[in-house]
Amino acid sequence: METNQNRGLMASIFGMRCPRCREGKLFNTPTFSYQKPTEMPSHCPSCGQNYMPEPGFWYGAMFISYIWTAFACLFFVGFGIFALGMSINGAFIALVITCAIFFFWIFRISRSIWFHIYVKYDPLAKERN
Repeated sequence: METNQNRGLMASIFGMRCPRCREGKLFNTPTFSYQKPTEMPSHCPSCGQNYMPEPGFWYGAMFISYIWTAFACLFFVGFGIFALGMSINGAFIALVITCAIFFFWIFRISRSIWFHIYVKYDPLAKERN
């Protein structure tokens, strides 16, 4: 098992781990299982970090999701039209299908990014719990 000392910031974000200890999982199920994909534990199982610090905390993740998804969609459609020679309708259909497949991953990674912005890494957090 990889320890928190070996897990960097990006690995913690994309691995969807607790930002405080970088060990506990942010979500109860795997991303592409589609069984309770939005369910999170109330606290980190490793360090006890509260995963719901205040009411409305996760609204910020919605803005993170909107910003990076909008740029990714522009790039995706532009690449489809200009590099692959797709029609505008074809590029948008491919975009809708891709977004439908990756919807929960986008949701989860946006929450992970948002949480990592606000919670500072503490290498001793697990010992204090």
